[in-house]
Amino acid sequence: MSNFVFETTPRIVCEDGAAARLGQFVRELGARRVLVVTDRGLVEAGVVRPALEGLEAAGVEAVLFSDVLADPPEAAVETAVGAARAAGAEAVIGLGGGSSMDTAKLVALLARAEQSLPEIYGVGLAKGPRLPLIQVPTTAGTGSEVTPIAIVTTPADEKKGVVSPLLYPDLAVLDATLTLGLPAAVTAATGIDAMVHAIEAYTSRHKKNPVSDSLALRALRLLSENMRAVVKDGSDLAARRAMLQGSLLAGMAFANAPVGAVHALAYPLGGRFHVPHGLSNALVLAPVLEFNLPAAETLYAELHEAVAPAAPKRTSNLAARDFIDVMSRLVADMPMAQRLREVGVTEADLPDLAMDAMNVQRLLVNNPREVVYADALAIYGAVL
Repeated sequence: MSNFVFETTPRIVCEDGAAARLGQFVRELGARRVLVVTDRGLVEAGVVRPALEGLEAAGVEAVLFSDVLADPPEAAVETAVGAARAAGAEAVIGLGGGSSMDTAKLVALLARAEQSLPEIYGVGLAKGPRLPLIQVPTTAGTGSEVTPIAIVTTPADEKKGVVSPLLYPDLAVLDATLTLGLPAAVTAATGIDAMVHAIEAYTSRHKKNPVSDSLALRALRLLSENMRAVVKDGSDLAARRAMLQGSLLAGMAFANAPVGAVHALAYPLGGRFHVPHGLSNALVLAPVLEFNLPAAETLYAELHEAVAPAAPKRTSNLAARDFIDVMSRLVADMPMAQRLREVGVTEADLPDLAMDAMNVQRLLVNNPREVVYADALAIYGAVL
């Protein structure tokens, strides 16, 4: 068995209603003034209120930054950093989806650092120290609460990542009650995103290991067993909790065994057309699975047991084929766009998308099968 290193968030609290205890958690980190990073929609929906009330009750001064934007642009991240400095924040809480949590990671780092945001794009370029950081996901998808990655949109509409162990938060708080009001379309897209994390971690060419494999399999089973339930009935608390846990486990897996071509081809859709990340992944998932089949048959057959545990035993080829069919049907059943043209992509856009995907080599190198420009163009064309 190969040597490996596994890292994750050091403390995780999974407890319904735990957002009300954020004040206690902040004080345990030695802070009394905190910046809460979130988006306006969550504030208006009342999702942030339990957190703010809990902070106040514990005597923690909370400054609210609610101007997080989807696919966080550089300028929006820098504005949030400025807000943290102006407030004299001693800690940061990211409360929301991936955009809020990614922004919070960078705020916690850059509020104390002498580096600029463009200087830390890449792997291992960020330097500490950083402010104490707590992440509270309100969607079951990104797994950002247990990953060392933050994705930013540059002024050129490129997706760039900051990857550093410094971005692991001190604490992840999973409170399923915060996800009860999530619309079905968002629930579906973020759920597919989490499933892709598990699939790509399990099939990654680099850093795949027994711990990440175990987490990916358990994550995929939890997510596949509960996806339809939460989309059909968003008030199903048990299913919501299972989805959060599945997203967390998938996040742990891909933080250590990185993702591949699905994400590489999804990023240009977000950068050029501002398609939400989960939906971007869902749109290209089926054709990428088909493309990877010759190289990933055995692994797909193993994943088949997670998504169809009651299915009869089959040959590796048939099980792998059925795995792709199960995932394709799941995406097709979700309340979301199914074709690129539905999100504004035309045939004339495909060459630029394929070229952009080729620039995401940090992910393409992890894919079980090599992807060249012609392959990316064909994959996009298959779902136009």
